[in-house]
Amino acid sequence: MQNFLKGFSLSKHSGKKIKDAGKLSAQRARIRLSGQNTTTLAKICDQIKKIAERTGVRMSGPVPLPTKVITVPVRKSPCGNGTQTFDHYEMRIHKRLIDIDAEERTLKQIMRVKIPEDIHVEIELSR
Repeated sequence: MQNFLKGFSLSKHSGKKIKDAGKLSAQRARIRLSGQNTTTLAKICDQIKKIAERTGVRMSGPVPLPTKVITVPVRKSPCGNGTQTFDHYEMRIHKRLIDIDAEERTLKQIMRVKIPEDIHVEIELSR
């Protein structure tokens, strides 16, 4: 009888069904990856995706976030005289977002992934 009532809310204010009521209290981890090289970002995302599939954890992503472009105009002439010509240097920062259920075993395996120095990783836990 208790298993039958497990998926339902008995509150008078919310008469909605709740699927997997036991999983609502589980934590979620939001992983933000950023770097200049898209191929290394894709490799790291694939490794995290494989870990999630092996452990059987729900995962959404990788979601590509907007690319940040930083442009720096630099004067070509060293002395300041002559025509005003500029070189434009730019750096592109690519970002990916992955949401995953925060089980201890899964997070330990994600922490063991070797990440290159040019990739920045942020892991945020939330309910």
